[in-house]
This record gives sequence, C-alpha cells and structure tokens, in this order.
Amino acid sequence: MAALATALPGVEEGTKWNRRTWLVAGAGFCAIRPFSKADVKRFGDARVPGGTIASLATDDLAEKEAVLAAGHAGVFTIPHFDGHPAVLVELDVVDRSVFGELLEDAWLAKAPRALAATYLTREERR
Repeated sequence: MAALATALPGVEEGTKWNRRTWLVAGAGFCAIRPFSKADVKRFGDARVPGGTIASLATDDLAEKEAVLAAGHAGVFTIPHFDGHPAVLVELDVVDRSVFGELLEDAWLAKAPRALAATYLTREERR
C-alpha cells in the first residue's frame, strides 16, 4: 500500500490522528485505520474484518455509495463513517487492482486540481 500511495505525485507519508497517513497537499487521502473497541462491539455476531484496514477518501457521499454498491470484496463501511466521504478496505481481502483504483480515486479526491489535471493528462498518454 505504501509503495502505491507514494508513487502518486506530491504524496507525503505522515501521521494524522495517531495513524499512518498518506497526504497530498496536506490533505489525507489514505490511512491505516485500526478498529476501536467500540467499532468491534458494533459488529456484534458478524465477522470483524481482520488484518490491516485502510480508510480511503471518496470525492463525496454519492461516490462512497457507488463504491459500496459495486460490492467489491473487502470494501465496506462502519457506523463511525456514516456521513463521512470515505470507505474502509480490508487489505488482505480486496483485489489489488480494485485497491489501486480506489487509492487513485482517493488521491484525486484530495489532490489540488492542477496536480490532478496534470496527472490525468499524463495517464491518458500511457
């Protein structure tokens, strides 16, 4: 995950809310998001996703709902994220290409417009 995140333009790794976070222009777009005891309790009898969990920004709540509706294995949300434009990803479960797309979309959601436009133009030429 770190290698994919830092390969995007202008990305810095840092710490936000005491969590390893990847930022572009000071805005976090991806972070390691361990569950709190309250999060775990809310799962009740359901399986608690394991391994490393990442939170990824979405552009808005409509994009979040579209990502969740796609039904990708390992992509989910929790009540703590209600009303927040982000999804959670179980890294041991999600398909690598799906994660790459979600990570890029998260970066695009937070990157300055000029940087995002330059990046997209470069990607179209590939």
